[in-house]
Amino acid sequence: MNKSFDIEKVMNLIKTFAEKRDWDQFHSPKNISMALAVESSELLEIFQWLKEEQSWEVMKDEKTSVAVKDEIADVAVYLLRLCDLLSVDLESAIVDKMKKNGEKYPSELVRGSSKKYDEY
Repeated sequence: MNKSFDIEKVMNLIKTFAEKRDWDQFHSPKNISMALAVESSELLEIFQWLKEEQSWEVMKDEKTSVAVKDEIADVAVYLLRLCDLLSVDLESAIVDKMKKNGEKYPSELVRGSSKKYDEY
């Protein structure tokens, strides 16, 4: 994974792409969140009928690897576009959410368990 991901550069690329095509008129938070769900489903579809072990091997097949990367990119594009439209600082939102998750899932209680926070 590229550790020097420039989120502002990518968000500007996405915004400029939409502006050049006059797509801002279609990019409401409702429409973008719906598109995000669709793209997430397309990513899920790649893994849908694979066995657990097979899911770890998808990147070894060139065609599947390209499809996985394309769908991950589509999900990221729509997520970043939604952040831009709603003025959400993604980094801060992630940091805040991880703090909340840490409170809901204290490591000393949940280590090695996949139970939901209300089950322990």
